[in-house]
Amino acid sequence: MLLFSIVFETGCNSNQKEEDIKDLIVYGGTSGAVIAAIQAKKMGKSVVLVSPDTHLGGLTSGGLGWTDTGKKEVIGGLSREFYQRVYDKYSQEDNWKWEAQEEFGNKGQGTPAIDGEFRTMWIFEPHIAEEVFNEWVKEVGLEVFRDEWLDRENGVIVKDGKITSIKMLSGKEFKGKMYIDGTYEGDLMAASGVSYHVGREANNVYGEEWNGIQTGVYHHRHHFQVLESQIDPYWIKGDPSSGLIPRISENDPGIKGEGDHKIQAYCFRTCMSNHPDNRVPFPRPANYDSTQYELLVRIFDNGWDEWFGKFDMIPNRKTDTNNHGPFSSDNIGMNYDYPEATYERRKEIIREHEDYQKGLLYFVANDPRVPKDIQEEFQNWGLAKDEFIDNGNWPHQIYVREARRMVGSYVMTENELLKKKATPESIGMGSYTIDSHNIQRYVDSEGHVQNEGDIGVHIPGPYEIALGSILPKKEEITNLVVPVAVSSSHIAFGSIRMEPVFMILGQSAATVAMMALDQDLAVQDLKYQDLKSELLQDGQVLTMEDAIQ
Repeated sequence: MLLFSIVFETGCNSNQKEEDIKDLIVYGGTSGAVIAAIQAKKMGKSVVLVSPDTHLGGLTSGGLGWTDTGKKEVIGGLSREFYQRVYDKYSQEDNWKWEAQEEFGNKGQGTPAIDGEFRTMWIFEPHIAEEVFNEWVKEVGLEVFRDEWLDRENGVIVKDGKITSIKMLSGKEFKGKMYIDGTYEGDLMAASGVSYHVGREANNVYGEEWNGIQTGVYHHRHHFQVLESQIDPYWIKGDPSSGLIPRISENDPGIKGEGDHKIQAYCFRTCMSNHPDNRVPFPRPANYDSTQYELLVRIFDNGWDEWFGKFDMIPNRKTDTNNHGPFSSDNIGMNYDYPEATYERRKEIIREHEDYQKGLLYFVANDPRVPKDIQEEFQNWGLAKDEFIDNGNWPHQIYVREARRMVGSYVMTENELLKKKATPESIGMGSYTIDSHNIQRYVDSEGHVQNEGDIGVHIPGPYEIALGSILPKKEEITNLVVPVAVSSSHIAFGSIRMEPVFMILGQSAATVAMMALDQDLAVQDLKYQDLKSELLQDGQVLTMEDAIQ
C-alpha cells in the first residue's frame, strides 16, 4: 500500500505548479499533521502536506500501538474515525496472520482493545496504522511531499505578521494562505519567530505543584525505591574516585520546584514478536559495549524481576514495548539538546538512542550476567520480521515525548487539568493521567543512584483544551496554527501529548485555519461560537455534554 500511495502522490504532484498559492500548507508527518490536512481537504480546500518523514503517522504508525486512550468517550471526530478504520482493518481475516482473533483477547489500556458496539479498535500493529493513513490520504486526494525538510535558517518568509512561503532544504518552496506546524519539534513555529519554551518551568511560573524539578517524588515503578536495597553508582563500590558507571550524571539534580531546560527521556516503542516464524534475533550494534549496562546488572543482582512488565500485547503475537523500571529503554539525560539541535545533531542523538536500545536488547538476550530465567524467556522474542521492513525492523520514529512547546495566546497548565481553573473556548478534550517520564539519573546525598522526573498524577476527569493553546500570540504570527507543540506547561503537556489528542487538535487546527481564511481573519480573531458550531457538526467532543456514550 505504501508503494502504491507514493506512486499516486508523485503522479498528482507532477500536475501541480509549486508556485501556486494553496489555502493551507501543513508541515509535519505526525498523526496530528495528517489529520489536519485531511480535515482541510474535507472542507474543500487546496492543501499540501509537506512531511520531513517518509512514513506518515508519527508514533501512531511508529510503534505506539497500545494507545494511550484515556477516556474513549471524549475522542471524537477524525481521531475516532482513525480507530474505526483500524477496526475495519482487523475485521478482515487476512490481517490475523500470526494468531486467530479469538486468541488475542480484548485487553486495552483502560478500555477494551476492540469495541464492537462503537466499531473502534484501540490496539494495533504499526503497519496497519500506516496503511490506514496512506489509504486515507489517497482517498481524499491529498497532495503529499515526503522526505522534505524545512530550511530552518532561511526558509521561512514572514511579512506583516504572516508566513508567505516556506522553503525546504531540497529547494522546493511552498506558498500558502494558512500554515499548520504539525511536527513534534515545533520547527516551523520556531523558525517563524513564535515564542516557545524548552524544559520545565518553575512551579511559581504558573502556580503549579508538579512542574519543575521533582526530587524525592516516586509515583511509578521507574525509580530505585522499588528495589530491596539501593544501588552504588561507582565502579568500585563505595569509592567515588573509581568513577561513575555509565548512564549516571555527575551533576546535582537541582532544587525541587525550580525550573530547568531538561526534557523527558526518549525511547523507541519497539515491536517484538514471539512467533518463531515472524521474529529476527536482536541485532548486535557495531559499537556494542556491554559496560553501558552495568547498572542493569546491579539492578538484576538486587532481585528486580520486572523485565517483561511493559510488553503490551498487540495483534498477531507482537508487542508495543515501552520503558519499565529503574533502567530500561528510556535513555535518560541523553536528549537535552534535541529540540533546538540541527538536523545533523538530531540524527546523532537518534542514532545514539538506537544503539543504546538495541544494545540493551542484545545484552539481555546474550550476556551471561543476566538472570538465567529472564534470559531464557527473552530469547523467545525478537524484532517483528514484518514490521518496519525498510528500516531493519526498527521503528522509524523516535518517541519525542517533549520538545519545544509554544508560548501562545493561552497556556494550558496543571490547574486546568486538575479543575482548579476553568478552561476557555474548548476545541477538544484530553483525559490521560498527568504523566512525565524520568528526566535525570544522578547520585543522591547518600551516595546512591536515583532517577528524577517521573510523575503520574490522576486527574478528576476529562478536561477541555483551550483554543488559545494552538494559536500563537497575535502580535507574532496571524496565519499559523500549532496543534502538536501546543502552548502548555511541561507538566500539562505530559497529559495533552497523547496521540489521539494530537489528532483531535489537528482537526480543530485545520478548521480554525480554514474558517479564518474564509472570513479573511487572523486565526486569533475567529469567533469561537462559529468555530464551536463547526467542530460539533464534525463530531468533535468539546465538553462532557458531548461525550460519546
